[in-house]
Amino acid sequence: MENNNIKKQNAFISEEEKILNWNEVQSLFKKNFGNEVYNSWLQNISLVKEYNDYLILGVPTRFFRDWIVSRYLDKILEQVKSCKLSLNRIEFKIIEEKNKQDKEFNQINELSKVTEIKDSILNYNRLNPALNFTGFIQGKSNDIALSYSKKVCEHISRYNPLYICGGVGLGKTHLLNAIGLELQNDNNVMFISAERFMYHFIKSIKKNDMVNFKDFFRKSSVFIIDDIQFISGKESLQEEFFHTFNSLMDKGSQIIISADRAPMKLDRVQERIKSRLAGGLVVDIDIPDLELKIKIIKKKIEEIESQFKETINLSDDVINFIASESKTNIRELIGILNRVIAFSRVHNKTLTIGECKNILKDIFNQIKVITVDKIQNTVSNYFNIALSEMLSQRRSRPLARPRQIAMYLAKKLTTRSLPEIGRRFANRDHTTVIHAVKTITRLSEQDDEMKKNISQIKSLLLEQ
Repeated sequence: MENNNIKKQNAFISEEEKILNWNEVQSLFKKNFGNEVYNSWLQNISLVKEYNDYLILGVPTRFFRDWIVSRYLDKILEQVKSCKLSLNRIEFKIIEEKNKQDKEFNQINELSKVTEIKDSILNYNRLNPALNFTGFIQGKSNDIALSYSKKVCEHISRYNPLYICGGVGLGKTHLLNAIGLELQNDNNVMFISAERFMYHFIKSIKKNDMVNFKDFFRKSSVFIIDDIQFISGKESLQEEFFHTFNSLMDKGSQIIISADRAPMKLDRVQERIKSRLAGGLVVDIDIPDLELKIKIIKKKIEEIESQFKETINLSDDVINFIASESKTNIRELIGILNRVIAFSRVHNKTLTIGECKNILKDIFNQIKVITVDKIQNTVSNYFNIALSEMLSQRRSRPLARPRQIAMYLAKKLTTRSLPEIGRRFANRDHTTVIHAVKTITRLSEQDDEMKKNISQIKSLLLEQ
């Protein structure tokens, strides 16, 4: 009996003194976790320090560590203990990754200036030299956004992140591009849309190449991402963006972001992300006023005349008419101007305001901006009820029917989803919106009075 105890004791002592063979551990990882998990995560773990009862393992990033701990820690410890029984805990240390895979990736992808991401399907996502600060026309609606965009270029990380929000076609992308151009000579600039960020994220997952993906996006000193609202509802993408954002902030990189709305108004985006976006400097771009639209039109005419060596004959009255009638964004304003210029070229004449009205009547009817707010106000005024009453939880017919009409019109005349519409009506469920749409559709087919009400409300909305 005594001899057996001695043997067990000696075995334990030898186990304590045994030096862990990390290559053996890695072989077990590959065998028991599978190639996919091993290639993506576990092969990048290195042995930093070994003690009798615990290990310190090296990982390349904080995100990497958190991911492994949350999903694989128990099983990793199990495999380690099978090689050395005395080990009962593991600690992780974030170290710079210098393995072969990383070196190969850097050889292929290391750019002196990170201004583009190559892809076999999508075009290069590169900075456009034409979209600079010189070409950006300043007005009351965008002067604050322009001012702070320039300040970021003068003092990197003072305003971090810089978040520029505003509607479609108001110049957000132009400003982001201009910042990138201004900073690219002295910084590693990454400029990408949220949509392409998602594309490369998915592609890296499929190729088991997440480590390279993370390294590529997180090595920039200036990270510019356009249309961040695109991550809405995409949980895995939001998770990756969150950790990329944190990694860049930790190393002091400047982050510039654009979106079509303020951070806290982003739908189906994690609260922690919205909080971080709102924690920097948030500036918005409004719809241009008449003065700015006139300046834009005149600038565009000058560019066309210079490019095509021709004279554009548009009177000040026509220019003022185009500017005053265009109610939406700069992109559509330019489209309207191009249409007028093209007609003037074809007919070789200076157009009158009456001729412009005739040319553009279909466009002006189409581009009326109809929002959920406008529908709610118009419907409540039409039925002479308070907006707060219409949005309340009361179900009486005088309130319920106008509420259903407003929901119906919101679905038919805006691009908002059913859940979004429901939220705008005092956080009602999307099924309530569906019921309202079905009810009003049926009534408008059967009831002449309902059909008349719908028609008149639509006319009022288009007149505004």
